[in-house]
Amino acid sequence: MIELHNITKTYVLGAETLEVLRGISLTIKKGEFVAVMGPSGSGKSTLMNIIGLLDTPTNGSYSLEGHRVSSLTDNEQADVRSRRIGFVFQMFNLLPRMDALRQVMQPLLYQGLHRDEAHERALRALDTVGLSDRSHHKPNELSGGQKQRVAIARALVTNPAILLADEPTGALDSHTGAELMTLLQKLNKQGVTIVMVTHEHDIAEYAERTIHILDGLVHTL
Repeated sequence: MIELHNITKTYVLGAETLEVLRGISLTIKKGEFVAVMGPSGSGKSTLMNIIGLLDTPTNGSYSLEGHRVSSLTDNEQADVRSRRIGFVFQMFNLLPRMDALRQVMQPLLYQGLHRDEAHERALRALDTVGLSDRSHHKPNELSGGQKQRVAIARALVTNPAILLADEPTGALDSHTGAELMTLLQKLNKQGVTIVMVTHEHDIAEYAERTIHILDGLVHTL
């Protein structure tokens, strides 16, 4: 599913050169649930951004589903990102004046899907995360856990190859966080490939495998 070979990422800040990733090579198989851990500044968020095609590596190659995406143009990467990668963020990133159903429909409408089909697929996605009865609620009418479930439904509605979750429980209390992780485990058992960044060991334990990043390198696999 994901193959990274000798990925480096360097930023030039004035006279200073900052080497964030120093040669990351790893493989994530279809259907895996992988946690990425590391201290602040270790490079884990940069790695996630490269996997999600939100950033490009300085050197190295990245293949997704057997296709080398690191060499695609910006527009081609944007197309892959919208169709094959789903994102879940710590702070939900929901639009305040839009109800849950419209939030989940948006990625499909951006792709040009007919509104009726987008409506049906969004309803199915909300049902998958247990929120079919909250489809017409706006974010301020939802709990933190419900907001994150809407975000997961929005990420899943395009049938992505991978789901990237960046600190998905960071804004939730421990009980709600555990419920959310149980949902992610359920989705993974249904075949969804999940890559999750977390700094919490108890959250990482929900994954099948943990990759530790330290000083821009894979520390242990």
